[in-house]
Amino acid sequence: MRVIIAGCGRVGATLATRLVAEGHDVRLIDRRPTARRQLASGFTGAFHVGNGFNRTVLETAGIAHADAFVAVTSGDNSNIVSARTAKDTYRVPVVLARIHDPRRADIYRDLGIPTISSVRWSAGRIHQMLLHRHLSPEVSFGNGETLLVRSQVPSYLTGRQVSEFEVDGEFRVVEITRAGRSLLPAHHVRAERGDLVTFIVAATALGRLRGFLDRELGT
Repeated sequence: MRVIIAGCGRVGATLATRLVAEGHDVRLIDRRPTARRQLASGFTGAFHVGNGFNRTVLETAGIAHADAFVAVTSGDNSNIVSARTAKDTYRVPVVLARIHDPRRADIYRDLGIPTISSVRWSAGRIHQMLLHRHLSPEVSFGNGETLLVRSQVPSYLTGRQVSEFEVDGEFRVVEITRAGRSLLPAHHVRAERGDLVTFIVAATALGRLRGFLDRELGT
């Protein structure tokens, strides 16, 4: 996965180091040349000097072929501009943005950009959201321990009762959007092709939920 990270502070550098160690193609952007010092001497990703919303810098970093873009600079305005540029201009599939002022979360949400609060979230949470990119976080509760996520039902799970998609204490189905209409499903309701399912899930169980959606249950 090619990931472009705007901002090489502690969060950006930590995330970049972790992703590189896992074999991902990481390109960092920071307007401060000295920000490179946050990275270990053996860091194998790329580092570009400039603003995360500058198109020349973004294109040099390879945004045209990026799978994900993460804006974690120290400024909310810079983050929202760079995130919108990545999402709207370059159509990057996954765009995440860090916010320092939680009151601005609604702005990002209206733009369809998942946010990470600098108070409650960390590089580890961003990493988790990137890996589970087909699960779109809608709302978080508490300090992010519980999430609402939505996912299209894979074709191989159609016809199954929604109760088969649940694990007690980890995740359960709370809503289905079918043909543009929302319904609260009883356990006997069966998934249909094209259903968009909303799960309530423990953040620690995202991996297991992804496993349910990535392959047929019971295999």
